[in-house]
Amino acid sequence: MRKTDKKLDNLLRETLTDVCETALERYPGFVWLTHFANYSQFPDAISVWCIFNTEQQLASADTTDLNGLIQQRLEQAGIRLKNISKHVRYDTEEACQTAHNGNWKRRLTSKQP
Repeated sequence: MRKTDKKLDNLLRETLTDVCETALERYPGFVWLTHFANYSQFPDAISVWCIFNTEQQLASADTTDLNGLIQQRLEQAGIRLKNISKHVRYDTEEACQTAHNGNWKRRLTSKQP
């Protein structure tokens, strides 16, 4: 990873950590998030995964609001995305357990575009 890529990764990680802390308080059932980025195509190749505990909690969540929170915090950090909904994906612990025996690495790898 180049030095500039490392700086972008740190900025993205810090920004999304802040989003995660807010989401834990604001959205019932939200448990964690992660991100993937291809820095040679930054920021177009950013994906953020928001994980809820159950399918029911995800279905009840205001994902439009959560997308807005992510976009707002990224913009404050100087990272501009044209269409946030193309960059944010949602999943659940429940679905991962059922389909991939709780193996998140395998699940997220299989779902990357």
